[in-house]
Amino acid sequence: MTVVTSFVTALEKLNDKLDKIGASIAWVLVALMVSSILLQVVCRYVFNSALPWPEEVARALMIWMMALVAGQAYRKGMFVSIDMLYNYVPFSVARAIKIILLVLAFAVLVQLCVVAIEFFDRGFRTRAASFPLKRAWIYLAMPVCFGTMLLANIEMLLKAFMDNKENAITAQAEKG
Repeated sequence: MTVVTSFVTALEKLNDKLDKIGASIAWVLVALMVSSILLQVVCRYVFNSALPWPEEVARALMIWMMALVAGQAYRKGMFVSIDMLYNYVPFSVARAIKIILLVLAFAVLVQLCVVAIEFFDRGFRTRAASFPLKRAWIYLAMPVCFGTMLLANIEMLLKAFMDNKENAITAQAEKG
């Protein structure tokens, strides 16, 4: 059990580091995205001459911003979920449901990672429509997104297996 605990601790530290790096870069990407959109608004409505690239750049920046914070959001339970069932069933049932859902999510995330890597590879055949960049570099956001979500899923799954009723009661008390 100490090997698993050590692995979970290392994975938790890795996920914490990836969360901080992703969030820091995401703020910069949001600023660049807003700047790109504002530049387009000024050029279009002040100078009456729209630029061809700001919308596509803003879209790529938004995709990357989302990809960099999705793992953190998943890990912290920030996605929409219906979790009231856990309050009405015994701890062992709630734990079993959580583990089953995490295993299903793991399978889906593995498949999504595989598809995203294939999509990234195909992206080298085309380039963005309005600026000279291979689409693969935009598509790389999806393997990054699903990879960080997969790492978060593995951490949550291992913690769910290690979880016992005392830990759940302590967590409930901290929330309430």
